[in-house]
Amino acid sequence: MAGDSWNHEDMPDQSGRTIIVTGANSGLGYEATKAFAREGAHVVMACRSLDSAHTARDEIREAVDGASLEVMELDLADLSSVRSFVDAFEREQSELHVLCNNAGVMAIPRRETADGFEMQFGVNHLGHFVLTGLLLDRLEETPGETRVVTQSSGVHERGDIDFDDIHHEETYDKWDAYAQSKLANVLFAYELDRRLRVANASVTSVACHPGYAATNLQRRGPEMEGSTLRLWAMRIANTVVAQSSEQGALPMLYAATATDIDGGDYVGPGGFMGMRGAPEKQRSSDISYDTERSRRLWMVSEELTAISFDLPSAES
Repeated sequence: MAGDSWNHEDMPDQSGRTIIVTGANSGLGYEATKAFAREGAHVVMACRSLDSAHTARDEIREAVDGASLEVMELDLADLSSVRSFVDAFEREQSELHVLCNNAGVMAIPRRETADGFEMQFGVNHLGHFVLTGLLLDRLEETPGETRVVTQSSGVHERGDIDFDDIHHEETYDKWDAYAQSKLANVLFAYELDRRLRVANASVTSVACHPGYAATNLQRRGPEMEGSTLRLWAMRIANTVVAQSSEQGALPMLYAATATDIDGGDYVGPGGFMGMRGAPEKQRSSDISYDTERSRRLWMVSEELTAISFDLPSAES
């Protein structure tokens, strides 16, 4: 079921399942965590700020009786933190049913991660690339079908991958950098799916986008720039145009739990211009289906992060 009817109440029972949500302390991640917990899942809240995550955990526990939640530190802007998170998770959990690559930064002034990557590309794509690679064995070892859900954005449609200046060291436009990182999310999700299929793996890779949802994501850029005008414009747009974070989380929830999801699907809101409405399967940008570009991005990502997936290469 999808289109104009699917909502939180249509989620299958998640009892006995373990789900990781990155960026679970606010916005889409917070709402997804609450929904997963309501359906009985054990949710690992993978967050950079432990204080914020603990506050979010306590709020969800107040709203959801018996919510099974665990806060763990994860800073996607530092690959050593990603490795530490995976080590800690695997010591505590024997199974992983769904990995939601949700956390991200949007349209911020140019910054670099601890490993020297442009921040938006580093956090939105490379951090999740490494996280997925390190958790892939646990996903494959877990009985039944497991999923990797990677959160993109409709902004990916204006993006391309600048392989000659992938960290935007020569020129930097915050929206071009964001669009590149969000296109990278879709290219990664599709390439991962192709390689999983060749390997006959039980893991499914899916991409999604929330449409235009009112979250804290839009605030960070204007706040970092000290732009009061942009901050007020964002607040007005969120009030007038955006759907709620709860609604914006539906595509991720659908991608993570719906029974009719196939590997390589792209899920987003089915309403006005793909910005709001109930989730449905959609087509992403033409460039996102370019297998040569996705394979090149995969190779570059492995080189930059020194992470190699134990998967065969997918042919076009």
